[in-house]
Amino acid sequence: MKKSLLFSFLAVIIVWISVPSCWNRGKAPVGDAAAEMNDTVYPLGFCTDSFDIEEGKLKSGEIFSGLMARLGLGTSEAYELTKAVDSTFDVRKLRAGNTWQAYYDPDSTGRGQLRYLVYNMDRVNMTVFRCTRPYEAWKVSKPIEIQRRYLDVTIKSSLWNDMTASGNSPLLIVTLSDIYAWTVDFFGLQKGDRFRAIYEQKVCEGDIIAIEGVDYAVFNRDDKELLAIRYDTGDGGNVYWNEKGESMKKAFLKAPLKFTRISSGFSYHRKHPVHGTVRPHTGVDYAAPTGTPVMSIGDGTVISKGWGGGGGNTVKIRHNSVYTTAYLHLSRYANIKVGDRVSQGQVIGYVGMTGTATGPHLDFRVWKNGSPINPLKMESPSAEPLAEEFRPALDSTLALRRQELDSLSRTQLSY
Repeated sequence: MKKSLLFSFLAVIIVWISVPSCWNRGKAPVGDAAAEMNDTVYPLGFCTDSFDIEEGKLKSGEIFSGLMARLGLGTSEAYELTKAVDSTFDVRKLRAGNTWQAYYDPDSTGRGQLRYLVYNMDRVNMTVFRCTRPYEAWKVSKPIEIQRRYLDVTIKSSLWNDMTASGNSPLLIVTLSDIYAWTVDFFGLQKGDRFRAIYEQKVCEGDIIAIEGVDYAVFNRDDKELLAIRYDTGDGGNVYWNEKGESMKKAFLKAPLKFTRISSGFSYHRKHPVHGTVRPHTGVDYAAPTGTPVMSIGDGTVISKGWGGGGGNTVKIRHNSVYTTAYLHLSRYANIKVGDRVSQGQVIGYVGMTGTATGPHLDFRVWKNGSPINPLKMESPSAEPLAEEFRPALDSTLALRRQELDSLSRTQLSY
């Protein structure tokens, strides 16, 4: 009888020892994203069962030691942890507003011992800190799914409204506007305009976190069609072309007139030649004789024409959803009006000294996404066509994409 009880007791002990222990075996190797323990993989690198969890956001101006103090870790322990994880995570790069989860031992009387801290760097990546000796940290990334999708949207009110109303990510709108920035005026889209595209999106836990790339896009207006084919030659340059092998980007003229010299550059601290005060000059002055023709640096739409106070006679042109230019101190205008489409190199006015000016010159200004930029440093995209050696590959890619677009349009719900 005693032997039977002894064997039973030993059997229970053996079974208890053989059961995987989340607590004892939850330690992840340094730099590893997950720990494999007895064939069990824990996403965070430790078993999260049986912990009390506290969640929060990093406060504005809060540093790592302050956060750890708030979570109950002593000053010396926090310092030791900081030193131990230095090669894995720079604690100076904490960002206000980022979320965290703290894991404590259960304690019915209050907050237990802090064991782990999970700091969410973004929607995908995290850093896990072991808050007991031996201190260490490791990186964890949530699984990402790449989905290949088909888009078909017809404008009824606006691109933003129509695409978001049909469940498409605003990130896709941004990508399309980048592709067509030089050929489609996104501020002038009309009812009936249509976008179709083949693209890939990154999805994490059901949320779209990024547009991986648009491989093929088609824009239709009336009977006109603009194709954009993604084809990378590997030279680090343009990757979108039309069916003729022409770049989707349009080049700007280097200057809006044939000037003799630049009389004043772009500066936020220029002494005004008339008023004598220091004020921003967010343009470039081209000195030229009165009557010198002034040209639009690119295709666009005239959005204003008239008196601009100190700028005198002024013409403003919107080229696309990214760039807008202005031409100041004109002596007179060319035969243009607000709403007109102008072409690259078209004369829009003539150099003068209207407004506040000490001599005849053109004050030329450029805005990128609404902010003034230095026209002399503006990145003028190359308009060079695709090299002939790549044309067969582009044609082959185009044929495949057209076939895929047709197939996807029949198998996937279009919006």
